[in-house]
Amino acid sequence: MPDSDMDKRLEVAIAATRKAGQKTLQWFRTDNLTVTRKTDQSPVTAADLAAEEILRKELLAAFPEDSFLGEETGCTTGGSAYEWVVDPIDGTKSFIQGVPLFATLVGCRKNGEGVLGVIFIPALDELAYAAVGQGAWYEQSGRGRVPAHVSTQTSLSDSLLCSSDFRDFRRRPSTLDSEMAGKKVRDDIEDACRIVRTWGDGYGYLLVATGRAEAMADPMLNAWDAAAVAVVVTEAGGRFTDWTGACDINAGDGIASNGSTHEDLLKLLTPAAIRGK
Repeated sequence: MPDSDMDKRLEVAIAATRKAGQKTLQWFRTDNLTVTRKTDQSPVTAADLAAEEILRKELLAAFPEDSFLGEETGCTTGGSAYEWVVDPIDGTKSFIQGVPLFATLVGCRKNGEGVLGVIFIPALDELAYAAVGQGAWYEQSGRGRVPAHVSTQTSLSDSLLCSSDFRDFRRRPSTLDSEMAGKKVRDDIEDACRIVRTWGDGYGYLLVATGRAEAMADPMLNAWDAAAVAVVVTEAGGRFTDWTGACDINAGDGIASNGSTHEDLLKLLTPAAIRGK
């Protein structure tokens, strides 16, 4: 893809992500937030739907031939090689509780390969973005733009690990098919790391990409959760894979790391990631 095309795509993606993320703040910590349940019993709000509508409108207005996949409104197939994969509020449960660590995520893929990603934390005004071959960047209100780099920590025992919800280790699909097996994996990684925190969803990946955490382990992950963060973490010098070590955002689980700690984490997580036949 020519650099000019990449630059335009990234510019549009950043603007759309900011606009959508800022829209969610109209409902954040207000009394007029109505929560409904989707068929899988996960929550959805008017903020999710409004933000995704902005993303769909802005991205497809700029690139009408592209495909679009959103968590709330599903897939629209286009005629180009590109697909936008978005999550308007990654961390809706946090959003509902008034916790400011939810994210708006926008990824773009070409022929199934990630080419750019944007992570925006609206309530904290933190933004990280990347395009393949162009590195990753981090912006925060009042601090300007700086390169985003993963940490240089090499020891898992001195690392900070994030995860969205440790109960998901027991609930995740696995050929082990037991809560005890999932709990053992969780206990093993907790014991292996110096600090473990549930600063989850897109925020955990942002911490990895900016060197404030060494790893993020997600036992349950959808494509719209992974598309943006995989590119940002990788371009920041880190690594993103599923729990078997494959670069697959559709596997249902994921690990992002600074790279140096990745293989040690895989050794602990792979037993719970053997895919069913």
